[in-house]
Amino acid sequence: MMELTSIRWDIILGGFGLFLIGINFMGDGLKAVAGDKLRDYIDKYTTNPFSALLIGIAITIVMQSSSASTAITIGLVRAGLMNLEQAAGIVMGANIGTTVTSLLISLDIDSFVLYFVFVGAMIICFGKKQKIKSTGYIILGFGLIFFGLNSMGDELAAIKDVPAFMSFAEAMSTNPFLSLLAGTIMTGAVQASAATIGVVQKMYEAGALTFSAVLPFVFGANIGTT
Repeated sequence: MMELTSIRWDIILGGFGLFLIGINFMGDGLKAVAGDKLRDYIDKYTTNPFSALLIGIAITIVMQSSSASTAITIGLVRAGLMNLEQAAGIVMGANIGTTVTSLLISLDIDSFVLYFVFVGAMIICFGKKQKIKSTGYIILGFGLIFFGLNSMGDELAAIKDVPAFMSFAEAMSTNPFLSLLAGTIMTGAVQASAATIGVVQKMYEAGALTFSAVLPFVFGANIGTT
């Protein structure tokens, strides 16, 4: 049995920090490349619920934040530029779009991660135009997301042998409401469901959490981000 003091929390926290920076870099880069036209697309293509759903997905993929997508939508509703039916479609799409980062995390590209970091950094340092530099931030962010998660990997796997965590994980497995609440609170705190879901994915891969604990947590994460 391991103790909490035996876990390298500096590696876990540092890896999580790199993961968050990666999400922000990728989101900022995507916004810089495509963000200028977002509001035009919203106005033009949200004439029916289905198109509003697709726009919600697209905006969240670009901004890497369903919270930001929801905030923009609320602003447009308050300004009278969008009705509630359109807004509901965008918010639903936003919660679907935020899963794209989780899908990226599931890719098996560990051996190429540092190449993404290198290429992204070179483009940022030596790119002449802002859009080229923004592309570099997208690539660097993509690399940092995986590098951060990989850094946390071994330590997250070790947590499953800590008695205190074992008790909490068992409680989450048998009590879906507890898992849902944990997902809601954690995501509400960091305002990024992709971040909390990403960490939980890694813990599930390491065998630290069961599927019955992870599923309600993911639902809670989508609640917390709103």
